[in-house]
Amino acid sequence: MQVLHAPEQLGPYVGCALVPTMGALHAGHGALMRRMSGRGMPVLATVFVNPTQFAPREDFAKYPRTLADDVKLAEECGADAVFAPSAETIYPFGLDAARAEAAAWLLPDVANQPRLEDASRPTHFGGVCQVVARLFDLTQPAMAVFGEKDFQQLRVLEDMAAMARAADGRWGALVIEAAPTVREHDGLAMSSRNRYLQPEQRDRALALVRALQHAAAATDPQSAERIMRTTLEAHGLTVDYAVVRHASTLLPVNDWNAPTRALIAARIGNVRLIDNMAMPIRGHLGEPAGQG
Repeated sequence: MQVLHAPEQLGPYVGCALVPTMGALHAGHGALMRRMSGRGMPVLATVFVNPTQFAPREDFAKYPRTLADDVKLAEECGADAVFAPSAETIYPFGLDAARAEAAAWLLPDVANQPRLEDASRPTHFGGVCQVVARLFDLTQPAMAVFGEKDFQQLRVLEDMAAMARAADGRWGALVIEAAPTVREHDGLAMSSRNRYLQPEQRDRALALVRALQHAAAATDPQSAERIMRTTLEAHGLTVDYAVVRHASTLLPVNDWNAPTRALIAARIGNVRLIDNMAMPIRGHLGEPAGQG
């Protein structure tokens, strides 16, 4: 297992399968690496806690840095190398210039129209697109994998890559692959922030997946949204959003006739958790598609 810090070391990994992370790796990240192994290309994981995607009052300073453990897990899960660059490598003109660039980043519509993460964290996606674009430029991957747990982020990055391909062919034929959310044995979506939950909070956090499961049985999206909010609030969670949206645009929907996603962001104390789930496609009478 190689641990790389400088762009000059990346030559052997051009055309890799890239697994971008912020570290604090868990089995969900490991599943992404295992998914990429056996594709006939080296698997390169990146570990970089990106300052430009954190707002001033968010948890950048206390975000866990566990590089030695991350390298061990990456090796166990089939990665060939870990690229752990410094902030100076990613942002050679300094953080003030980087933050200004992130604030001016041209974002796809799915990054600023849904009023989901973009409403709760208005500076977030500029920083995400900026750092992922920089990692793509440095590593030149053939494909990159992102988990569905951060579903709006996934959609943003898919559209960012498509916009770049249409504009100037940047990153060539890069493929963005989506991977299903990995869950704990009881259904809680794996997250680096789960480690902050106290035992009592850990039990209450299961309200997210339960709310999503209940929403899937609702007769219409509006009922699903009410069910999710009621379930979350009954467990003492503070709801940022609990909505059903079109699976591609993430804009509001009125029925189940197209692919949709239920998406939740909620807080337990100071811990903010997100989760989402595909909803069934149904006919106009609320029945599963294909049934009369």
